[in-house]
Amino acid sequence: MSQSISSRNIKSALAPNPAVGGQNNESSNSLGDFIQETLALTQRLFIQLQRRPSTLIAGIIQPFMWLVLFGALFSKAPAGLFGSDLSYAKFLAPGVIVFTAFSGALNAGLPVMFDREFGFLNRLLVAPLSSRYSIVAASTIYIIALSFIQTAVIIFASAILGAGLPGIVGLSAIALIVFLIVLGVTALSLGLAFALPGHIELLAVIFVTNLPLLFASTALAPLSFMAGWLQVIASLNPLTYAIEPIRYIYGHGDWAINSIVMNTPWIGFSFGSVILVLLGFDALILLAIQPLLRRRFA
Repeated sequence: MSQSISSRNIKSALAPNPAVGGQNNESSNSLGDFIQETLALTQRLFIQLQRRPSTLIAGIIQPFMWLVLFGALFSKAPAGLFGSDLSYAKFLAPGVIVFTAFSGALNAGLPVMFDREFGFLNRLLVAPLSSRYSIVAASTIYIIALSFIQTAVIIFASAILGAGLPGIVGLSAIALIVFLIVLGVTALSLGLAFALPGHIELLAVIFVTNLPLLFASTALAPLSFMAGWLQVIASLNPLTYAIEPIRYIYGHGDWAINSIVMNTPWIGFSFGSVILVLLGFDALILLAIQPLLRRRFA
């Protein structure tokens, strides 16, 4: 299996350094050891992907099908239906970008769960790691890398289908938003992987939350199209706070940090305030899983 293929690199990364002596030397080398361990564990995940690329391929084909099918479904929609001069291709592309990143991040806990069930995680926990948080960091880096690959493919595919292509600054802002939503959801998924008893329960959580969060966001329709109670739920959905600024970038070439990108039933949010909301979401999730990870790693 992929564990045996990468075992040499992992063992060399996790092996204690006999040359290190004294507490000061250990503390000075702890960061380097952590980076080495994280890179070795991340390499293992990419080796698994190289051997079984179906995960990445499916993660690209599915959103492309969404773009084609939903774009064709609403191809004859009136010109101002989804906003001023906004075609449904431009309206749909941000929703597909965010939902694809969200779905991949929500599955981040599955490799850790399978490592738990197959016993590989136990081997890591008894290895001389400088920090067991390298296990979490490696999974996070892996998922973020996959999300950026999928996002790049979707952006260029949607440009071909008529959504257009934002400028360099706009693409950088999209990358930042995707990073923030993926970071929080990945942390949540990894926390569930350590909290739930097995992969059946984790898959059940993924299936139960995936589509409801999609339809309870503005991925497929604007807030103004929704019933009042659904508008409230969509305004509390973190996916909405990732979709709307990307949609504004697609529709407004002159966007700025103080541009109002979404209007909830309560207040309007500027681009900067939406970024703060996503940062708060990430901080909340990271703080919530800390006690669980400490107990599991103890």
